[in-house]
Amino acid sequence: MKNKISLICVIMFSLICKAQVLQLPAHNKDSIFTYNKMPEVFPGTRLLAAESDLSVKMLDGAHKFIEEKINESITTRLKLWNRDLTSQGAYEKSVEPNRRRFMKYIGVEDKTEPLVNYNVGIPDKNPQVLMQKFSINNDPDLVAETEKYRVYQVQWLVLNRVYGEGLLLQPKTKPKANIIALPDADQEPEQLVGLLPGIPVESQFARLLAENGFQVLIPVIISRNFLSPGKEQQQTYREWIYRQAFHMGRHIIGYEVQKVLSAIDWFKQSDKDVKIGVAGYCEGGLIAFYSGAVDKRIDAVLVSGYFNSRQRVWDEPIYHNVWGLLSEFGDAEIATLIAPRPLVIEYSSIPDIVDKVKESAEKPAQVEGLPFTGYKGRLQTPLFEDVQSEYNRIDTLTKPGFQPRTLIHGEKNNPVSFGSEKALEKFILFLGYSSSLPVTNEIPVEHRSSFDPQERQIRQVKEIEDHVQWLLRESDKERNRFFLYKVMPEFGERTWSTKPYHPYYSPDRFIEQAKEYRKYFQEKILGKFDDTMLAPNPRTRKIYDKERWTGYEVALDVYPNLFAEGILLIPKDIKPGERRPVVVCQHGRNDTPQKLVEGNNTAYNDAAAKLADQGFIVYAPQNPYRGEDEYRWLNRKANTIKKTLFSFIISQHDQSIQWLRSLPFVDGNRIAFYGLSYGGETAMRVPAVLEGYCLSICSGDFGDWTRKVIDTHYQGSFMYSLEWEMPYFNMGSTFSYAEMAYLIFPRPFMVERGHHDLVQPDEWVAYEYGKVNYFYDQFNLGDKTEIEFFNGGHSMRSEGTFKFLHKYLNWP
Repeated sequence: MKNKISLICVIMFSLICKAQVLQLPAHNKDSIFTYNKMPEVFPGTRLLAAESDLSVKMLDGAHKFIEEKINESITTRLKLWNRDLTSQGAYEKSVEPNRRRFMKYIGVEDKTEPLVNYNVGIPDKNPQVLMQKFSINNDPDLVAETEKYRVYQVQWLVLNRVYGEGLLLQPKTKPKANIIALPDADQEPEQLVGLLPGIPVESQFARLLAENGFQVLIPVIISRNFLSPGKEQQQTYREWIYRQAFHMGRHIIGYEVQKVLSAIDWFKQSDKDVKIGVAGYCEGGLIAFYSGAVDKRIDAVLVSGYFNSRQRVWDEPIYHNVWGLLSEFGDAEIATLIAPRPLVIEYSSIPDIVDKVKESAEKPAQVEGLPFTGYKGRLQTPLFEDVQSEYNRIDTLTKPGFQPRTLIHGEKNNPVSFGSEKALEKFILFLGYSSSLPVTNEIPVEHRSSFDPQERQIRQVKEIEDHVQWLLRESDKERNRFFLYKVMPEFGERTWSTKPYHPYYSPDRFIEQAKEYRKYFQEKILGKFDDTMLAPNPRTRKIYDKERWTGYEVALDVYPNLFAEGILLIPKDIKPGERRPVVVCQHGRNDTPQKLVEGNNTAYNDAAAKLADQGFIVYAPQNPYRGEDEYRWLNRKANTIKKTLFSFIISQHDQSIQWLRSLPFVDGNRIAFYGLSYGGETAMRVPAVLEGYCLSICSGDFGDWTRKVIDTHYQGSFMYSLEWEMPYFNMGSTFSYAEMAYLIFPRPFMVERGHHDLVQPDEWVAYEYGKVNYFYDQFNLGDKTEIEFFNGGHSMRSEGTFKFLHKYLNWP
């Protein structure tokens, strides 16, 4: 009874406050100060409990939300498959759409499709199929020779500017089959033959296969050697390629699978009737497994030290991050892409590798006052129970007996040494040979004197890097082909003109057709949650009571465990019935809304408070890019199910806009966005998706975003920073900042740029903005876009931008 009375009192108090604050009579002598005395809890909301840093709780809830989504993925991915088990042909046809999507996610180029050529001189074309034996300096062509086989150093064309390299072991008799043997990333091809130490004789499976009449190709795998060891930006060679490739819709995994596919092209060109097998260990096991899923010409697959449940793939090294993997594929599903071809899984021990910055992990560093460990994931031998459970799941997806396969393990379910005799014998059995594999004691002798495996490794890394950087160079043209020239082909057909003016285009066609690209941008690039948003259930508490405005901390429910929060500043001179514009002010990385309000931080200059002083309603949201490790791992987890950090941010802003529009003093058609740094990044992405923002101002972030993320020739690129979350899959080939501005069009758009801002060079900013200015001009709307250069740094100068806000928000 006591609780009921208390509840009634709270409700009555809220109603009285609402009447006092929102319904003051017009004849009241203080009527122009309707909001002069606001209560401790904003009317119509519940009390928000005081906490020192709500962003911590927000991030914890976001992690719980995404982890639940990951857990559900095993079930939800079933709807993407439609397997027809009536025949091999019917089955392969039914899973072909899944195979095509898998190829896209790992960045494998389909060389059966025409090559898009942007070279106005000698055109690029798909490379020919060839395998070259070569030597360096005075070394012989023949690397080594035994009684049964010869070893050659070889290279083969894969893509323009990319070769595969490795060893070819050719038996002295007609090959029984062709095998591609893939070592781990920290193993050299020579070690699988015995030419270099480091692998026990019993695990030198390439040598064993060659001794028994199989032709064996051993490709070089990009290693885990470090760039910038011990520094915040420390990364392995594999991550170095991953970061730049991922943003362009490619992947280190895809490049290495492509090398396997090109080798198969050569094998088939040499003798199309000889069977082909692919076998690999650890990282090579991954490549063998994925190659088997992609290429139906592979007759049998042996995967050692890789197969497992992938539900925690987000905790593996960053270069295992495959966009949307768990939305459609676990290892069992990938195995069904190999089916009905045979598969051998060898449960073997793998190295325990922790990818981290040692100094930061042993003594956690502070970056802007927040912990930073430098941890990026680990590899370790999985539990047999997990491997067996995933292996057994294959039958639930197909049917028992549909695919010949076996799981090899040791006594008492212990792991075996990789390349075990039992696994190899089963593998060659699936290739049509039932004999045992006797091993000799003859270890080949190296004939080269100037061979340096590290030089070869660097050569392989640089070739892939050069290919990605070539994609970067062509990305402007590719993005135009993808978007602008599809919607406005006239823009791509310009001819020389001396006319003093050209006619303008109607914007209607572009506005209508851009809807499809807005949807693509949100769903395919940023990732969209399909969940129905919860009722906002607003909670507030008053935290500012200034001369001209009142400030509330606000929290709004978005999804289960996920909420939005921010600070709302309400001018005290709002009149009864008046509806005013809102400026949403967004902070940068690791900051809080408070920095936009107080403290005179030189980056923000109290921009939110100054806008409120000028009579604008201001809302400063807390975005989740706070806590270094916390938000990066949130993004990493989200990637596994085709989501990103901006999947959360867009949902939070969507809920915030809807709530702001519900307030009686807000003009819902005049809600603007103004963000700095990561907030400027938000200014490009969120208003491009949410049309509830009537204009957008990007401060301290605008420029050629693709170059900013992956240009290895620019020291200020994210390639040289600790921000490994910045690459977004295939964004570089589809949307940079000009394309995002096209999605904001026809709403007003402005760039605020300090000459001394080191985010990007002025010339990059001007180049990218030139596209935007041209675009608006073609529709006779050039006056709706502006850029302000000023002689300052990474800062909200708030001069030209304030004028822009007053002009286009029609205030006062």
